[in-house]
Amino acid sequence: MKYIPTLFIYLLLTTATLQAQNVRFTNQGVIEFERSVNTHAILKNLAKDQRNSFMADVYEHYKKNQPQFKKLNSTLHFAGNKTLFTPITEETAGGIQIPFGTQDNITYTDLATGLLTSQRKVFEETFLLKDSVRKITWKLTGEMRTIAGYECRRANAMTADSVYVVAFYTDKIPVSGGPESFSGLPGMILGLALPHEHVTWFATKITDRPVTTNELKVPVKGKPVDRKKLQETVTSSRVGNLGNSLFKMLNL
Repeated sequence: MKYIPTLFIYLLLTTATLQAQNVRFTNQGVIEFERSVNTHAILKNLAKDQRNSFMADVYEHYKKNQPQFKKLNSTLHFAGNKTLFTPITEETAGGIQIPFGTQDNITYTDLATGLLTSQRKVFEETFLLKDSVRKITWKLTGEMRTIAGYECRRANAMTADSVYVVAFYTDKIPVSGGPESFSGLPGMILGLALPHEHVTWFATKITDRPVTTNELKVPVKGKPVDRKKLQETVTSSRVGNLGNSLFKMLNL
């Protein structure tokens, strides 16, 4: 009888080892993201910054006639240490343009070399940002949630331009990437929120499949700039909350 506990422990350890061996890690594939923008909250903040009633009237009219949340779709192709984030083009209706309400950034990241290439639009001009991958100091937490079938851990951060970020990443996709230019966690970011900017990104579907080099093409269109030069361009156009929102949007 004294051998039964030993046998029981051995069986438990064997089962745990087999389960660990059967865990599948996704090293390449395609992630579909949905961006959700709380347009009512953004316009309300913009209206507070105006000294006349124009923006307040715009806000009230928009709130009565447009849905609160705008949805935008994008894809992230990844293979090894390379990722390409691409917005899915949708027809844009006329009228007021909401900060974070459009998607123009096409971002290629080489995590091995630490270099980023991103095609970005500022007003009517297109820029090609070439710089190092942004360094973000993340603080891991114990909070967990499931996103697109993957268990994810929460991490918080404050970026260099004072934007509070909440991210959820999975170590089952051992690629330190994410939507837009967010990276730096021990796994793929599947959920991202900028609470004070009223915008989120969440993965809706993950396809585990080979990704070709043709699907990871580096963007080439636009006037070459580094991050400092792009920020100078945006800063010269900043006006109140609208300018601040534009500045933060272009630093995604």
